[in-house]
Amino acid sequence: MCGRTACTLAANELSRGANYRDRTGQRHRPRWKDGDTDKYWPSYNKSPQSFSPVLLSNRHFNKDAPVDECVLAAMRWGLVPAWFKENDPSKMQYNTSNCRSESLLEKKSYKDPFLKGQRCVILADGFYEWRRTEKEKQPFFIYFPQTQGGQVPSQQNTLKMKSDQSLDQAESDQDDSDWTGWRLLTIAGLFDSWTPPCGGETLYTYTVITVDASPNLQSIHDRMPAVLDGEDEVRRWLDFGEVKSLEAMKSLHPNSSLTFHPVSSLVNNSRNNSPECLQPVEPSVKKTVQPTASSKVMMSWLKTASPTKRKNPDEDTSAKAPEEKLAAEKQTKPTGPLQQWLLGTGSRKKPRT
Repeated sequence: MCGRTACTLAANELSRGANYRDRTGQRHRPRWKDGDTDKYWPSYNKSPQSFSPVLLSNRHFNKDAPVDECVLAAMRWGLVPAWFKENDPSKMQYNTSNCRSESLLEKKSYKDPFLKGQRCVILADGFYEWRRTEKEKQPFFIYFPQTQGGQVPSQQNTLKMKSDQSLDQAESDQDDSDWTGWRLLTIAGLFDSWTPPCGGETLYTYTVITVDASPNLQSIHDRMPAVLDGEDEVRRWLDFGEVKSLEAMKSLHPNSSLTFHPVSSLVNNSRNNSPECLQPVEPSVKKTVQPTASSKVMMSWLKTASPTKRKNPDEDTSAKAPEEKLAAEKQTKPTGPLQQWLLGTGSRKKPRT
């Protein structure tokens, strides 16, 4: 489960949207790890092996940094254990894109990084899940409800998109609390660092921790990501100095606050990377959960948005050289539905959750 996500914010906006509070309650904007903005690109349809933004303690990279100081990094989805002996990580014989919370202390691949405090938070607009029926599978997009209280942009406070600009490291943190964009989904994960035995660049990878599905999602799937709801849960999960491993496990539980809507089967193919992947559609089966007010808001702004850059869903980048594929995917840093909504083209109605 949880084999597909969407993350459409530009690198600088992720930094604003992922602002956090330290142990003293002071708010900060996380910086990107050096060079990692070049590895990350927005996408409507992220699959395992792609690079996603994660939030984690800077102590993992700088031993002199405070444990409660956070940074953003681009890590590859699918954990490669530090002890893996092959020179090619694709030769792993098992899938590590997800990790069951019940298995954290049972499997060496997860136990080692967990006990070392290598906890991270995966950031996304939301994730996709498929409900199986007798004849087919209906995909859904699942995300935090977007509320007026500091999450839906107002006419007086809209964002200027800078999808082609790097994060200005000199920007102050004074407006971090004013972030009024899309509320990012914060998912608990583990990460590890692996270096090829023959030598080479260290690869950082992660796995998504899953738990039993909450009652409102059980009709779609019996499992869900371990979603951290609120700043306190995020801080406690990342602060491995103050919160030890067994205590941190208490944060891994079903979350009933998520909302969702059905989407097109376009998302079934990971090569499709366009706004249509998350656009609400009429479900193809009769028995469905009624859409929430929050999903109706999303339908409204998606209908009014008019992206200026879209990737051709039929374009196959799988055969391209790595640098060509990266360039092709970076061309899809879109002024898409979510970004258009951030600019204020969507509905101003307050969703009820």
